[in-house]
Amino acid sequence: MSKIEKIRRKIIDRSYYLSSHAEDEMLDDDLNRKDIEDAILKGKIFKKYSEDVRGTRYCIEGTIKDGRKINMICRFKEDSNLIIITTYALAEDL
Repeated sequence: MSKIEKIRRKIIDRSYYLSSHAEDEMLDDDLNRKDIEDAILKGKIFKKYSEDVRGTRYCIEGTIKDGRKINMICRFKEDSNLIIITTYALAEDL
């Protein structure tokens, strides 16, 4: 199973957490949990950051219902759950 498939499986199973930072950023960009889930389920891994001692982070880019493109940064925790670290609407879509 590819990484994006594993990430999508965590979203479908609701085995993920939103960091408080991600929640703050969602409010700033007028995003909700459904936007984040849909963007991950339909999006792609745009970038991989492997130099973090806490684990590899993945930047996923997706489109939400209103047509805006958003990015989410996530990683797998030691307990294998997914944490969404931050999310943001791309500047050209604000």
